[in-house]
Amino acid sequence: MTNEQPAAALMQVLALTEREPDLFVGWTPETPLQRIFGGQVAAQSLMAAIRTVPAGRGVHSLHSYFLRPGDPHAEIRFEVDRIREGRTFSTRRVLARQTRKGEDVAIFALTADFTAGERPVVEHSLPMPRVPGPEGLPGVDEIAAAHPGRAEGARALAVAVEQRYLEDPFDPEPKVHPHTQSRGWFRVSGRLPDDEGVHAAALTFVSDLTLLSAGLARVGGGWGGGHVGASLDHAVWFHRPVRADQWFLYETDSPAASSGRAMCLGQIWAEDGTHVATVAQEGLIRSLEG
Repeated sequence: MTNEQPAAALMQVLALTEREPDLFVGWTPETPLQRIFGGQVAAQSLMAAIRTVPAGRGVHSLHSYFLRPGDPHAEIRFEVDRIREGRTFSTRRVLARQTRKGEDVAIFALTADFTAGERPVVEHSLPMPRVPGPEGLPGVDEIAAAHPGRAEGARALAVAVEQRYLEDPFDPEPKVHPHTQSRGWFRVSGRLPDDEGVHAAALTFVSDLTLLSAGLARVGGGWGGGHVGASLDHAVWFHRPVRADQWFLYETDSPAASSGRAMCLGQIWAEDGTHVATVAQEGLIRSLEG
């Protein structure tokens, strides 16, 4: 496999077909997962919105809800509603739909806002934490080797996204406030086109990886253990452009959890320390033990 092939695989996911004006169709690559990875449908929905926005306006935020599990064997239709076209901002609403037993149902809803940009009055950002760089840290294959049978999903996504971890995500130690953050390095494998919209969509794809795990940080447990989770919503704020095919640090934490739901926050920095994005998600966490 060449260095370009994994990125090309992700680009096939993001390269939607326009079936008619403001209606796009996407597919899911072959996967062992029983439902579509949430980051995929979020990234595809953003790409559908991007396809309808004037040149020169980049996405600065998206807010979305996961409505139903996505079927990885069925096409996804992305319906775009152009709800605002202002002098500085453009807003798009996207509804992702699939056919289930002959019925047309919504599986995901996204609203994204785009801006031409303005001269800043204030500029500030969070400093990147001091952590080891990605080189030399273990990836998914090394970690999965110690946890046979628990890493099929992680390995499937690792084909398109390289991952390096500062701790074992399958068996982390319980964390105690105020040191409840988890951190890892990510980048899309291969090289993506020089297109800010593509990189924003790719970052959205990656931003759903590991985020819900932050809800378990205080009890440990990790991936593939005695818990199951599902994302309920997802939001991303893009502070500055980023290349998703270069290493970036993703820090996650959960400030609150109750009633079976965990609020999870993420911060993303480029390898040079530039703060590029903030992520938020509420997720459902259940015990497999009943």
